Amino acid sequence: MAEENKPVAQEQDINPWSVDGGRDENGEVVAINYEAICRKWNTSVIDDKLLERFEKVTGHKPHRWLRRGLFFSHRDFDRILTLYERGEPFFLYTGRGPSTGSLHLGHTIPLQFTKWLQDVFDVPLVFMLTDDEKALFKDTVSFEDALHFAMENAKDIIALGFDLKKTFIYSDLKYVSNHFLMNAWEFSKLVTFNQVRGAFGFNESTNIGRIFFPSLQCVAAFGTSYPEIWKDEPLQTRTQEIANIQCLIPMGIDQDPYFRLLRDNAHRMTYPSPKPALIHSKFLTALQGAGGKMSSSDPNSAIFMTDTAKQIKTKINKYAFSGGQVSIEDHRRLGGNPDVDVSYIYLTYFEEDDARLEEIYKSYKSGELLTGELKKMTIEILQQYVAQFQEKRKEVTDEVLAAYMKPRKLEWKGNPNPVPAPAPAIRTKNA
Repeated sequence: MAEENKPVAQEQDINPWSVDGGRDENGEVVAINYEAICRKWNTSVIDDKLLERFEKVTGHKPHRWLRRGLFFSHRDFDRILTLYERGEPFFLYTGRGPSTGSLHLGHTIPLQFTKWLQDVFDVPLVFMLTDDEKALFKDTVSFEDALHFAMENAKDIIALGFDLKKTFIYSDLKYVSNHFLMNAWEFSKLVTFNQVRGAFGFNESTNIGRIFFPSLQCVAAFGTSYPEIWKDEPLQTRTQEIANIQCLIPMGIDQDPYFRLLRDNAHRMTYPSPKPALIHSKFLTALQGAGGKMSSSDPNSAIFMTDTAKQIKTKINKYAFSGGQVSIEDHRRLGGNPDVDVSYIYLTYFEEDDARLEEIYKSYKSGELLTGELKKMTIEILQQYVAQFQEKRKEVTDEVLAAYMKPRKLEWKGNPNPVPAPAPAIRTKNA
């Protein structure tokens, strides 16, 4: 009987709707293995060579999340650097699935990084609010609820500081029609049920809305889906000129299955587009620690952007997993483990100074810095981050929201000092 109840090791399960780091042979939750994800999905690791090229091409020091490996994986990001270097056009696309009326801390990471990319590259951004997806995949969320959450989330997104002139935010339930819908239908004609079943685990009991939805999320990476943003007069038909514009998608790596499907089929469209480039982030760890990410469905796992300073303090002190020892005496003698300590992990995201972060790491590991002191540092930096956001959020009126969501021509400049592509070698008769 004891043998029957013996814990069984479980592999991690990462997909667009849930993240589970798996369990070891003792049944204990283990940390997410990002190297294993890269191997399984055949993505490229962001290495020092790529970061050096980024700095050389853009003139900007890589973001701290790049330097610290928090954005760690990519597909064809090197190609984006080549396009920028040559002054050739590309655009950013990212999204948010609105399941609640407020973002949490983890949601803001890829969004802040996208804003930074927009500022560095000076390129247009399309921002998809997948309210249709949330109503399709969450039985507790109606389409009316999802649309309401989308409008609230859009105001949160605007509060992060995206440039109005080069940002178009849209709700699927309100915007999708015209060229966008034509692209979605054409793409759906190219993809078989076996392909989406392999990518997402769908089966005969899956509702047909879920089966079709990947077509929408995929074609959002086509420039032809947005006829208004490219020209003073909206394009009446899809064109190859616009289809040729490359797309870069910053996102959590759990969303990669969508874009593997897209990369396999983008060239088959009537107006084929390049494979989108992707840059993947790790997940912001849940307050409880290894094996999961912050989740809107578990309020005790997350710091919400609507939390008060007191709520943030309570959550960190009560729920944040500690890498410290049981007693102060043991901690001074044995030291703590910052690699699993949630408070330290959060500092790796929000402490700008590399040298200070390294000092905190060493002090905690040696036992000089106590868990309570580490938590106090984290509480203060998160309180400041959330408070600044909340002040900006107050400024986002319905009129401001409408301006960002109006389909219109966007304005951007790109690389101010492009280097032309080398001319192709001319072959002589004797060559």
